[in-house]
Amino acid sequence: MATQTLRVGLIGAGANTRLRHIPGLRALPDVEIVAVCNRRQESTQAAAREHGIPRTYERWEDLVASPDVDAIVIGTWPYLHCPITLAALESGKHVLTEARMAMNAAEAHRMLAAARRYPKLVAQIVPSPYGLKANEVIIELMRAGYLGELREVQVVHFSAALADAATALSWRQDAMLSGYNMLTLGILHETVARWTPPPARVTAQVHAFIPSRIDPQSGVRRPVGTPDSVQVLAVLEGGARAVYHFSGVTPVGQRMDVQLLGTDGALHYDILRDRLYGATRSGRQDMQEIPIPAEKARDWRVEADFVESIRRGTPVGLTDFATGVAYMEFTEAVARSARQGEAVELPLEEFIEDEDE
Repeated sequence: MATQTLRVGLIGAGANTRLRHIPGLRALPDVEIVAVCNRRQESTQAAAREHGIPRTYERWEDLVASPDVDAIVIGTWPYLHCPITLAALESGKHVLTEARMAMNAAEAHRMLAAARRYPKLVAQIVPSPYGLKANEVIIELMRAGYLGELREVQVVHFSAALADAATALSWRQDAMLSGYNMLTLGILHETVARWTPPPARVTAQVHAFIPSRIDPQSGVRRPVGTPDSVQVLAVLEGGARAVYHFSGVTPVGQRMDVQLLGTDGALHYDILRDRLYGATRSGRQDMQEIPIPAEKARDWRVEADFVESIRRGTPVGLTDFATGVAYMEFTEAVARSARQGEAVELPLEEFIEDEDE
């Protein structure tokens, strides 16, 4: 594989696949996109024509089974991530799957177990793009003691994506397609988990201010399957406290940011503007922008990382299946806590045995 052409098949050539994965793969030497399969035959043919992909399939199972494909890129909604991943690994194919990893923690654990059965195959999740620019700088500052002892974490995202009651029901609010995923909870938790200890306990409440929307497929008004407002309190390993606050129904006052506060300093990452600020008790205590050196600013290179792991056998950095399992357990714990009205411990008890094996 280090010298021969890598043949890639696409299952689900949606927006992110067209925007990111197709150009990202085509920019790499000795990589060919040889096949595509979408939900509908018409869209499959359209994607093939638009991007010059030579072969099309009506069923994803047939693409996965093809001996002329070495790697699968899964761009479907989460409800298919697990079955396609399992089939692809069993067929000897490397896998890059779109986030969120799966519908729930049980599926995520099945995917991780399959990946461990085939250690020579690369199994990667498209990582959260948030925070990549300052990621290395934040890690270096924290290792150098910039914050001292971490005490407080705040994660906030207010958006207007769902503020209009006339906005149609999307797959993101259909629990049959997206599972326990809600708003940007999973993707931002994945980002923050690069810098903080994992959560040990969560307490949550959720709400749908707009409880029903028109299904664009049927034209019928349906109850939404996921909330448009989420609040989470978490205790992190080591004792730090975290607060997550998400809303998709705020027409003004949008923001997306992370604050890390410790005994000696604080960091504030404005994710919408990709700018990092900090203050320390021993220095200036008002927030000052922290420059991100060009050589430390990471950009999108998901496809290159995937191919490099295949060719060189290097471990997946962003994001491996174990990381995906952790954020899937977190999102499921949030859903359970909100439903049960009580705190939920992490890792989830029923999967602890799996992790020990």
